[in-house]
Amino acid sequence: MRALPDPVWPVLVLALIQVGDGVLCIGPVRFVRECFEGVKFPREWWWLAPVVKFAAAMGLVLGVWVPVLGGVTVWALVAYFLVAVFMHVRARDFGRNLFLNAAGMLGLCVWVALYSFGP
Repeated sequence: MRALPDPVWPVLVLALIQVGDGVLCIGPVRFVRECFEGVKFPREWWWLAPVVKFAAAMGLVLGVWVPVLGGVTVWALVAYFLVAVFMHVRARDFGRNLFLNAAGMLGLCVWVALYSFGP
């Protein structure tokens, strides 16, 4: 794994997506609320979603200059979305939330990890 991303643009795009996702998780908006409810994510933990998203965005951006931080952050996002996919499968929530949101973001995070931080 490279210590700093090359190219940088996929990392910054992923950071921007995380910021947008974090904003959507504040409240949260209807489709995020339905997603949380679909996997039976406890309401008392919903506040944590935007915190995680904003922290991930910060780790990705800082990882452009801080060796290893971006790579660790992107692989942490891979783990986060693996858990999200598992939660959707366990809840038998096989709709858009699984395939577009969780699996789509998992694929994007894996691609950024391999493309920008790979060998």
